[in-house]
Amino acid sequence: MTTLPRWLQRFTILQSDNPKGPWGGGGPDKAGSGGGSGDGNDGGPRNPWSVPPQGRPRGAGPSALDEFLRRARGGGGGNGSGGGRPHLPGTPNARTLWMIGVGLIVLVWLVFTSFHAIGPQQRGVVTYLGRYAGTIEPGIRLTPPAPFASVTKVDVRKINTETFPADGGGGENLMLTADQNIVDLNYSVRWDISNPQDYAFQIAKPVETVRATAESAMRAVIATTALDDAIGSGRNAIELRVQDTMQQILDSYNAGIRIQGVAIKQAAPPSQVMDDFKSVSAAQQEAQGMTNQARGYAQQVLAHAQGEAAAFDKVYEQYKLAPDVTRRRMYYETMEAVLAKTDKTIVEGSGVVPYLPLSGTARRLPDAPAAAATTPAPVQGGGQ
Repeated sequence: MTTLPRWLQRFTILQSDNPKGPWGGGGPDKAGSGGGSGDGNDGGPRNPWSVPPQGRPRGAGPSALDEFLRRARGGGGGNGSGGGRPHLPGTPNARTLWMIGVGLIVLVWLVFTSFHAIGPQQRGVVTYLGRYAGTIEPGIRLTPPAPFASVTKVDVRKINTETFPADGGGGENLMLTADQNIVDLNYSVRWDISNPQDYAFQIAKPVETVRATAESAMRAVIATTALDDAIGSGRNAIELRVQDTMQQILDSYNAGIRIQGVAIKQAAPPSQVMDDFKSVSAAQQEAQGMTNQARGYAQQVLAHAQGEAAAFDKVYEQYKLAPDVTRRRMYYETMEAVLAKTDKTIVEGSGVVPYLPLSGTARRLPDAPAAAATTPAPVQGGGQ
């Protein structure tokens, strides 16, 4: 049995009917109609708007052309009166096209909500119907589709930086110190994510939380620090204390944030008192310089005194070994030092009264006044 193609079968159906035009088909039964009244009974063209002599057929089924159009439209309309556009034979109908479209939408939905590309610096926080289900590592990962499961990507390697003031140093950030002074601080805080789960669920606004924590910790530390330490050599200690305080606060929140460091960029008094502060600083530096000079002189005198004391200790040790000899030597040395600065006349022999020209033996000393050398001393005692 040979099966003809579908379109060929429809073509044979059309050929099987007796083709008739709208004015009659002409044919062998035209002779019995008789008459030449112009209604088609005389064998000529019949008026298409007139009723045939035998009346309208009742219960006549649709023609082959109507049946073909109905089948081409997908069976809609019954007798061909239904809407819809005809399609070529062999093409899918509207229902099939709808099913294909829905299938493509479902496929795209599954692909885009079930497969997740996690970067090397990221971690994926997975939730099933809003409940935490786990953390996925980098790579292409598969999860149930949305809305049953959702994945939040968290960058765990990015170093975030928060500056204070927020405008990058354009405004003032005044704080009160322990000695009731005011200091203007410009600093920054670096932080990253240490626990993606806590970061995603424990705090609603991570950036605002970090900024508020930094402000609170810095003010608490500055309140226990003097102004000189805040603007001077105490910056490193302040930075470490602020970092530790912030980490303790964030750990108590289970924020999943790690503080990398705190850096004080600028610490200065308020701009309104900057000139007076410079004057005070200059006076303090001058006082510090004079203090250092006095300390140097004191150390010099102390070193000289210590040297003399050490020399006396050595002489005392020799004195304990030979008291008489040491006493005589000290006497000779003392007399030599005293007589070396005076004029001397040495007289030897007994019973001889020499003539001493005292006025001629006077010698002007280096430190004696000039009048002492020109004015002779008066001689008393007559002609001896």
